[in-house]
Amino acid sequence: MVTLIDNLLLCTIITSISYVIGIRVFRRFNKSWLNPLYTVTVSIICLLSFFHVDFSYYTSGTGIFSLLLGTATVSLAVPLYKQIKLIKKYLLIIGCAVMVGTLTGVISIVLLAKVVHLNQEMMLSLIPKSVTVPIALSISQSLGGIPSLTVLFVVISAVFSLVTGPLLLKICRIRSKIAKGLALGTSAQAIGANRAFEWGELEGAMGSIAMITSALFMTLITPLLIYLYLL
Repeated sequence: MVTLIDNLLLCTIITSISYVIGIRVFRRFNKSWLNPLYTVTVSIICLLSFFHVDFSYYTSGTGIFSLLLGTATVSLAVPLYKQIKLIKKYLLIIGCAVMVGTLTGVISIVLLAKVVHLNQEMMLSLIPKSVTVPIALSISQSLGGIPSLTVLFVVISAVFSLVTGPLLLKICRIRSKIAKGLALGTSAQAIGANRAFEWGELEGAMGSIAMITSALFMTLITPLLIYLYLL
């Protein structure tokens, strides 16, 4: 019991310190690529190495954060509820836009894999890169990819989309709040939706629904992808 409490306390302290560092760095420099999601990860790795804490020992004491993550995810339903009338009005457009965006991501990965001659495991690990991590991990395992690589690809894809997305929207002169939210939510998932909330509640709601829709769509087409892969 004492060991369990010590483990939970140590993991909570390491995670909290890393989060404070990540937030301060982000607020100090205000750069998209310094999103706390990534700086906190680096800080945790550094602290675990410094204190010689085994990774499996650390993960066993982070259950409280998994619980809080679930609560935070559910809270995304609040802005969706507030914009329910608008979502119903543009439901078909939203669904088609997100599905096309997600499918384009899958096709581009397959084509890129063939051009640069990636092995099958690498390609299958890349395919789910455009959906949120929990869904991406499940899809990667179903396809026969490498889950750890999938997580890396999801993170890289999200960072790239977060950095280049707003710039591309500006260059293309896209001012529609719905379009901006859907674009970031589809490409950068959770952090894209979070960035969209900085623009406004409508953009954030669209980002959230894009994240959810893309995950559902990828889940639905996974059996088809497996079938095509086995052909």
